[in-house]
Amino acid sequence: MPKSVKPIELEDVVVRFSGDSGDGMQLTGTLFSESSAELGNEISTFPDYPADIRAPRGTIGGVSGFQVHLGKKIVHTPGDVANVLIAMNPAALKANKAYLKPGGTIILDVDAFTDKNLEKAGYKTMDPIVEDQLADFNIVKAPITTMTAASLKEFGFDNKTVLRSKNMYALGLVSWLFNQPLNYIEKKLNRKFKKKPEIAEANIKVLQDGFNYGENIQAMTPSYMVGSGKKEKGTYRNINGNQAVAWGFLAASEKSGKELFLGSYPITPATEILQELSGRKDLGVKVFQAEDEIAGISTAIGASFAGDLAVTTTSGPGLALKGEAIGLAVMAELPLVVVDVQRGGPSTGLPTKTEQSDLRQALYGRNGESPAIVIAASTPSDCFHYAFMAAKLSMEHMTPVILLTDGFLANGSQPWRIPSMDELPAITPPMVTPEMKDSWEVMQRDAARLNRYWATPGTPGFSHRVGGLEKDYTTGAISHNPANHQKMVDVRQEKVQKVAEFIPEQKVLGDVESDILMVGWGGTYGHLTTAFEELHEEGIKVAYTHFNYIMPLPVNTAEIMKKYKKIVVCEINKGQFADYLRMTIPGPVYHQFNRIEGLPFAVEDIKNEIKKYL
Repeated sequence: MPKSVKPIELEDVVVRFSGDSGDGMQLTGTLFSESSAELGNEISTFPDYPADIRAPRGTIGGVSGFQVHLGKKIVHTPGDVANVLIAMNPAALKANKAYLKPGGTIILDVDAFTDKNLEKAGYKTMDPIVEDQLADFNIVKAPITTMTAASLKEFGFDNKTVLRSKNMYALGLVSWLFNQPLNYIEKKLNRKFKKKPEIAEANIKVLQDGFNYGENIQAMTPSYMVGSGKKEKGTYRNINGNQAVAWGFLAASEKSGKELFLGSYPITPATEILQELSGRKDLGVKVFQAEDEIAGISTAIGASFAGDLAVTTTSGPGLALKGEAIGLAVMAELPLVVVDVQRGGPSTGLPTKTEQSDLRQALYGRNGESPAIVIAASTPSDCFHYAFMAAKLSMEHMTPVILLTDGFLANGSQPWRIPSMDELPAITPPMVTPEMKDSWEVMQRDAARLNRYWATPGTPGFSHRVGGLEKDYTTGAISHNPANHQKMVDVRQEKVQKVAEFIPEQKVLGDVESDILMVGWGGTYGHLTTAFEELHEEGIKVAYTHFNYIMPLPVNTAEIMKKYKKIVVCEINKGQFADYLRMTIPGPVYHQFNRIEGLPFAVEDIKNEIKKYL
């Protein structure tokens, strides 16, 4: 709809939707971010919700939020603070007041700001604007609940159904605020409620009425527009980390010619990978939802023995349960990918929050000398690449690979250019050949990689057994010989270390001659990259390197580390990667910057930490 006032153009903006768990904030934020991506904006999102299935309404513990950062140029993070907050009740306002940019816009559903709700949110007075010192903000007091009820009066819905639609009124108002047409959202709603057209019609009407309300109150707040930047040519879609992981395995299956088998047990925040792959029977995917974590990985090992690309998915508590079976895959030298979507711990911990505290468990969490390849994804979209690479390395080197993502990557989303299959590297599993039949032994190895060869059951002339008992180096028969055990332990470790010859060298960005090196790994990439870029804009010389390949480390890692006087390792744990570097590359002094709050880093905190060392 046309506006009588020209919108203000912005380079980027951060918007946060917040309300009760039942207010539909995740859907609202998703629709708004997908619509923005469709219009050409760069986006980075951060869904933030409680672990309770239904937390007490109106309380801070029950607040669910969805933050999205829109930009004309690429954005690496969902933003430290929000320019615009949509607060559907007092608890949402109180929970988010510390994450607002001074002078920003706050849209309130004033109908929810009753004395009872203010009290439940912990306000001591009945005036949250004064109590929270928000007078300098642009406050838009919109009667969202009342207006939604008026919008749906003709439909004759009950009150509960009406309340479910108020998030669409808020979405319409925010769409007006950022000068975004409603076409994409309307299409999505029609698709979502295809079997319930009356519900789709009602939600679209509320959405449009919210947009029109913004048009009517434009004297109270200006509207904005975030331009779209230039992108590499191709087909794009908005994707979250869990979807990207699933699609990476689908691509690896096609590229390797191996059927994909997933044996898993549902666990937050990894379950969506299981759900995504369960819908791909059309691509030959076999999914088994097991009764527990141990059964899940055990079925995957059986599928690997049978010749499939075998995957199991989990989070930290489940990785602990899978430890014994990972050791079996190490001993049997079978390919297996274990995805650990890290969450706050220990124990049940913070199941809907993010953390990087499973690194030690991935590296060492098994009995005996049980080496496995460990890699970590950096962004929601590159979860595709590292899932693909996890499958490639596992099959080509005949050993388990543990792929670490985290809750922030799993649920966050960003635009992703869909690659063609021709762009992806080949995957060549070391299968036995007919020529090997007369001389083949179970533990016969390739000289370059030290991997054994893969023989699937039923291949004439290649009948064999592999299991958890130690094997003779030459024949593969069970062996209790001390010298042989030493040799097998050494070769399994060397096989993993040789992977360093088949992965990219580590890159350093920025001022390579600087005295200080920022180091990160995995899902902190976006925040560390943003901090690094902003430090450079401020004229501060710093170098930066980010790790995806952890076991083994890239071949030039020691060379890099020994160049710098001060190394600051930034991670969302108590210093697990820093300790790993101290053991692996002793000599350099490794400083630590650690946060374990269940949240991603704040860019400003990283910058302040680096400045301390200058």
